[in-house]
Amino acid sequence: MTRGEFLRLMAGGLAGAMLARPLAAAGGYDFWFTRLRYDSGDWDVDQRMPSNLITSLIDYTTLRVDPKEHVIALSDPKMLTAPFCYMAGHKLVEFSQAERRNFERYVRNGGFVLVDDCNHDIDGLFARSFEAQMAKIFGPKGLKTLPKTHSVYRSFFKFDGPPNTALELNGWGDDLVHDYLKGIEVNGRLGVLYSNKDYGCEWDYDWRNKRFLAEDNTRFAVNIVMYALSS
Repeated sequence: MTRGEFLRLMAGGLAGAMLARPLAAAGGYDFWFTRLRYDSGDWDVDQRMPSNLITSLIDYTTLRVDPKEHVIALSDPKMLTAPFCYMAGHKLVEFSQAERRNFERYVRNGGFVLVDDCNHDIDGLFARSFEAQMAKIFGPKGLKTLPKTHSVYRSFFKFDGPPNTALELNGWGDDLVHDYLKGIEVNGRLGVLYSNKDYGCEWDYDWRNKRFLAEDNTRFAVNIVMYALSS
């Protein structure tokens, strides 16, 4: 059973019994975009990114895609039924007890979270605090650098590793190109994909400007979603 099938089963059955209105109930979609709202920091960033990711999934795949972004509190048990969650920000990440409990339960039970550091730096406030939270939940060696042969790089389109972003060489002055992504695996499945590359801002543009791109930079977002649903 794939992650997507498992979470759809959860949404329709066990989670349906547990929750008054399971998130998955809307329309029988294969995919819906869930942004996690957390009490610390600034969760509401790169606001146009979800619509661009959703558009690319509709353009490139046969998935039944919910056209709307869903914003769910990390402390809300409804997030446990989502096939894919997104978390990002610039500032401090300090989970409450309920947020920590849901994050761990979601990932350990087969969920997938894409986490993007909008500062696109190393040892910045978001990076330090989020990595500390992961160490508390999954242990100090939970986050590991993904090899460039990882299946997320070939789950739909083929990449030699994580695509660079234009933002990595400007904005904050770190002039670093991060040639890796990190992740947390549970039972052989990647449950957390963690990026310092600021993909969220890279994909946060007016959809009308997409035609001016030499190459569609949201294709890797398609890979991430397809990996999340099929692994």
